[in-house]
Amino acid sequence: MTVESKKAVVIYSGGMDSFTVLHKAHEKGYELYALSFNYGQRHSKELEYAANVCNELGIPHKVVDITAINDLVGGSALTSDDIEVPEGHYEEDSMKATVVPNRNMILLSLATGYALSIGAGKVFYGAHSGDHTIYPDCRPEFVEAVNEVTRICDWQPVTVEAPYLYASKIEILKDGLSMGLDYGQSWTCYNGREKACGKCGSCKERLEAFQLNNAIDPLAYEKQPA
Repeated sequence: MTVESKKAVVIYSGGMDSFTVLHKAHEKGYELYALSFNYGQRHSKELEYAANVCNELGIPHKVVDITAINDLVGGSALTSDDIEVPEGHYEEDSMKATVVPNRNMILLSLATGYALSIGAGKVFYGAHSGDHTIYPDCRPEFVEAVNEVTRICDWQPVTVEAPYLYASKIEILKDGLSMGLDYGQSWTCYNGREKACGKCGSCKERLEAFQLNNAIDPLAYEKQPA
């Protein structure tokens, strides 16, 4: 199967990082195919946001149910009801409770298979520098190693691209705001309630990014941030 250089798969969670990646690739003229995963995350509300954005942009969107993997890779606050989502900043050690073992390797493997089946040459995902300490599968060395594998896993090479690998959440938001993106179309909170909690690491980092960009987060919070 011939790989088409402008055809690409985007792993699209519905969060602000992948939201920005999706739009960045869209602006560059890629023919995009969005891939979201239901892995049993308690914040599955993000999948609804992903579907709405893809529908608006006319991007083909698949949501893949891989909840069965929780029998193998449990023990995360994101997928286990008996583990509380920790509150506080990502820099705090407690946030390691949100790690889903080997999640990105699993998702990238499935996305690579999808890319090969449709003749796409790239897979985009939203790893960034703020993830490096907590999430091992967002580190530059991980992306480099995965790229070595995806280039030789089939007769056609696939490149894994993380446009914001060395950028902070603050820089990602700055880039997105410069593109005129509406971040009210993204969901970040690890708690999938009606409104974002404003207390989990994901909310804290998001709010910090807006504050440092002198911008107001359009998302509704349970307690309006000061």
